[in-house]
Amino acid sequence: MRPVRALPAALGLAVALALTATACGPTETPAADKPAAETSSSAPAGDDAGADLAKDLADKLKKHGVDLDKWKDGEWKNWDQETWLREAEDFVNPVIEGLWDPARMQSAKSPDPTITAQAGASGSDPTPRPVKAQREKTPYHRNAAPVGKIFFDSPQGHMVCSGTIVKDPRRPGKSNLVWTAGHCVHAGQKGGWYRNITFVPAFNDLGKSPAALNNAQPHEVYPYGQYWADWAVTSGEWLQRGGTNQAWPYDYAVLHVQPERGRKSLEETVGVALPVDFSAPTPAQSGTVGAWGYPAAPPYNGMIMHKCLDRATRLTTAPATPTMYRIGCTMTGGSSGGGWFRVLPNGKTALVSNTSIGPAGGNGWLAGPLLGKGAKAAHEMVSKKFAR
Repeated sequence: MRPVRALPAALGLAVALALTATACGPTETPAADKPAAETSSSAPAGDDAGADLAKDLADKLKKHGVDLDKWKDGEWKNWDQETWLREAEDFVNPVIEGLWDPARMQSAKSPDPTITAQAGASGSDPTPRPVKAQREKTPYHRNAAPVGKIFFDSPQGHMVCSGTIVKDPRRPGKSNLVWTAGHCVHAGQKGGWYRNITFVPAFNDLGKSPAALNNAQPHEVYPYGQYWADWAVTSGEWLQRGGTNQAWPYDYAVLHVQPERGRKSLEETVGVALPVDFSAPTPAQSGTVGAWGYPAAPPYNGMIMHKCLDRATRLTTAPATPTMYRIGCTMTGGSSGGGWFRVLPNGKTALVSNTSIGPAGGNGWLAGPLLGKGAKAAHEMVSKKFAR
């Protein structure tokens, strides 16, 4: 039986996240009540530097022998290993407006690497008992606005993960940063950067079923619009060894995004971004944490936001690798990249990890990396690149 003292902390975490989203969310016309097309302009994405970034992207593609127009017309579907960009500085992800329509989103599946790793022989606490994932309250823009769904293309087809809007120290109140898992943006040792990566905060705002979504209005599917990644950073360990048990403790990534339409920042549009806790507290120090995401592998369908609350324990995936957090949770693939949150001593909710792995061949627990110096450096790198 779980200690009774764990319950107040768990309840406090859930309330803190909901209050953060409610207090900072849409204040006049909720996004769920107004189509995204009406709330965004047709101006080019980004700010005054948008043209420079677009030129930089075109030049980068040209350097790799890729024509931007041909890319948007379907050249991105070429996954030849010789042309699949994989190095840290090679990330490219041009906006293809209208590509991710509701039907394409519904067809996306969870990536294969999500639920694969086995626990190491030592340094792990006993397997936690499963905690049944709970549906988040709707509308999501009032209860968990920073949480959203990430869509991307891989050689295996259309894929999904989860992500969280996080603060940018150099753009207070105007962050365009999204936290997710490394395996949601890069194939690791088997390949390179995934393509057509877009983030949809508060996806399926009203929690409709797949059948109901077939007739839903666009603003019900993506209430705040879509935000395309124009830069991504993950750990060097993931780039080199991603997909192996040695790399899971480094399975995190930071995206910088731009709106598919309009110029407003992600944080301004959604109304909230969460700080990241880079103190890497041990599982024992972190206490109760909550994982949020959109599980897509059976028995879930990827359309509904869920959450789990549990006390963190230790997991190691290979000898001489850092400890990971582990909690009991029945969420499956698709929840990968979703944020793990804890309430700090000052009462604020902060992101402390992200969903990375679960048990092979089933569900019942999730694990995520401790975010320390390497994760902070990745966050700083993206922030500095887009500092204005």
